[in-house]
Amino acid sequence: MSYTIDLSGRVAFVTGASSGLGTQFARVLARSGAAVVLAARRMERLKELRAQIEGEGGDAHVIELDVADTASIRSAVAHAETEVGSIDILVNNSGVGSTQRLQEVTEEDFDFVFDVNVKGAFFVAQEVGKRMLARARGAAPGTYTGGRIINVASMAGLRPLPQIGVYSMSKAAVVHMTKAMAAEWGRYGINVNALCPGYIDTEINHHH
Repeated sequence: MSYTIDLSGRVAFVTGASSGLGTQFARVLARSGAAVVLAARRMERLKELRAQIEGEGGDAHVIELDVADTASIRSAVAHAETEVGSIDILVNNSGVGSTQRLQEVTEEDFDFVFDVNVKGAFFVAQEVGKRMLARARGAAPGTYTGGRIINVASMAGLRPLPQIGVYSMSKAAVVHMTKAMAAEWGRYGINVNALCPGYIDTEINHHH
C-alpha cells in the first residue's frame, strides 16, 4: 500500500538538499507535484539533483545557501520567492555532526555544530515563518495562507548517545524550538513539526 499526496501548485524549500535525507525529501516533494527549491552550499550537487528531478517530470530550482550565514539565509529565501513564488513548505534539513567524547570538545567544535544545527535552523525557519505570517495576516500576497514547517531533528535529540553529546544537545534544541514555533504560529495555520530519524546510511552517518 502506497501513500500519495497532491502538492500541485505548492512551493517547497528544502535546505541541505545536496545529499542524504535532503535529496530524498526533495525528490518525494517533486514527485508529489510541488515546485521544489533546492538549497545548499554545494551547487554542483544541487544541479545534478535538479537534472534528475526534471528528468522525472518534476519542477526544481537551485539556490546557494549557507545556513551559518544569516545574510545568506535572507538572500536565499528572498530569491526563492522571487523566482518560484511564496514558500508553502519548508523542510529545514541542514545539519552537521561531530563525533568525540565530551571532554574532548573544543569551542570550535561546539560552535560549528550549534551554528548550523540550532542557529541556522532557527533563522531559516524564522525567515520563512515571517513570510507565512504576513500572508496569514493579509499583509503579503500568496495563493495559500498558513504553511508547513518540518524541522529535521534526530532520535539523539530525545535520547543522548555516547560520543555525539554536542550533536544530541543541538538536536534537543531543535525539538524544543519546534514546540515553541508550533505554540506561537499554529493559530495562523502554520503547522510546525519535527522529524527525529534514527541512524540512516547517509553521508553524515556512513562512518557509523
